[in-house]
Amino acid sequence: MNTSSPKRIDVVAGLIFRDGDVLACQRHQNAAFPLKWEFPGGKVEQDEADIDALRRELKEELGVEIHEAELVRQYEYSYKDGPTVSLRFYRIHKFDGEAKNLIFQQISWVKMAELGGLDFLDGDRPIIEDLLSMGAAELVRK
Repeated sequence: MNTSSPKRIDVVAGLIFRDGDVLACQRHQNAAFPLKWEFPGGKVEQDEADIDALRRELKEELGVEIHEAELVRQYEYSYKDGPTVSLRFYRIHKFDGEAKNLIFQQISWVKMAELGGLDFLDGDRPIIEDLLSMGAAELVRK
């Protein structure tokens, strides 16, 4: 009998916009959830602040230096037979550098209307619904 509780993981992700498009990243074929799309970011380490984790992850993944970010959405998602993920999405307002693919299968600037057509991680679906809703226009302009 398995009495252990499901693992809980804290994750931060960055929403980076350019000309009305948002940056999406595809996981490698050898990674967990292979070839699924996601927003850049990753796990928050123990005793690490969200913004520090976001800066570290986006530097490692895209080679950009984050200067200003704003929390825009947070929720928990439980994967079937997997972890519960506490997701926190940040709108990246200011950063230095040009986003380049350092670890992903591919990265792409995606039009809002096309987000629903990509095979995103299930945990990202609620934020995608937000981005596709009427409120997304205000988020993109910020």
